[in-house]
Amino acid sequence: MKTIAALLTVSILTMSCTQAGDNNYKLNSEDEKTFYSIGYHWASKLKIFNLSDGEIKAILKGVAASTKGDKAELDIQAYSSKVEPMLKSRMTSAMGTTKEQGKKYIANYLKKNATAKQTKSGLAYEVLKEGSGKSPKATDTVEVHYHGTLINGVVFDSSVQRNKTIEFPLNRVIKGWTEGLQLMKEGGKIKLIIPSELAYGDNGSPPKIPGGATLVFEVELFKVK
Repeated sequence: MKTIAALLTVSILTMSCTQAGDNNYKLNSEDEKTFYSIGYHWASKLKIFNLSDGEIKAILKGVAASTKGDKAELDIQAYSSKVEPMLKSRMTSAMGTTKEQGKKYIANYLKKNATAKQTKSGLAYEVLKEGSGKSPKATDTVEVHYHGTLINGVVFDSSVQRNKTIEFPLNRVIKGWTEGLQLMKEGGKIKLIIPSELAYGDNGSPPKIPGGATLVFEVELFKVK
């Protein structure tokens, strides 16, 4: 498993060195556009650190100097031991904020939707369409359509968008799915709001799902096998 420092290193090394901070710069060639796509993809991993404009400029300045072979402005070795603790602190802070936002989202959803319920585990759900078939057990394989988003509405995965149903055993998915789909019947549709402890926990599932994230799914159950 990569350390946080390694993650940061990979991210900044793939960012453009001399023009990345210039929003007015026009991409001139296919190679530049390709490097831009690489930088955009990998730099998305840095969002969790909540970098200020000055910190982003500092990263870009260091990348440019190192790439050009310029002498460093400070003692790099002296600061290397500070990288991991600082980034861990940033991640812990961001994760705590993300968890708190998820709790508030669930509370507000339950308050605003009279038909929504919450289980003892913390899973919130709302039956969108009652099914008429059988309900799955944790050991069953199911065929479903699903649409997954973060609480801000950003889609991280969707079989609906791919226009292809998916099959999987219920005991090999996140806990919120294992529990939530057992509340359904074939032909039904449900909305699941899954707190992080029933989803991907503190680690998340980078780069799309941050640590501590509450997930929102709409799931349609076609078949229990």
